[in-house]
Amino acid sequence: WQALRQPLRQCRLGLVASGGIYQVGQVAFHHKDDTSFRVIPTDVKTADVRVTHFAYDLTDARQDPNVVFPLDTLRGLVSEGVLGSLAAQAYTFMGGIYSARRVQEDLAPALTACLLNEGVDAVLFVPV
Repeated sequence: WQALRQPLRQCRLGLVASGGIYQVGQVAFHHKDDTSFRVIPTDVKTADVRVTHFAYDLTDARQDPNVVFPLDTLRGLVSEGVLGSLAAQAYTFMGGIYSARRVQEDLAPALTACLLNEGVDAVLFVPV
């Protein structure tokens, strides 16, 4: 945790979600302990967002992906001037990874590198 160095309205926000979100054309997540992640452009059409996961009821997320991947809300906050901007890419993975070692050694460093490359000032993590 680190305090913001500038007001939120000047920040570039990164988005990371663990709800098994992917974009049409990408391979869906398919098994427990999958430590892969998907890169989704933050200008994706909401209609092109899909969700799959083994550990929660997908009914609401499939009707409105914003419940687990709040892109429309974040884009609205940028439009209203509450947020400065969104990073060009969002990052998603399937939570329920049983190996803390694989998360620590593989997934977390890869996501961190992506976010640093995006030049984000803050990150919104959306756990499922």
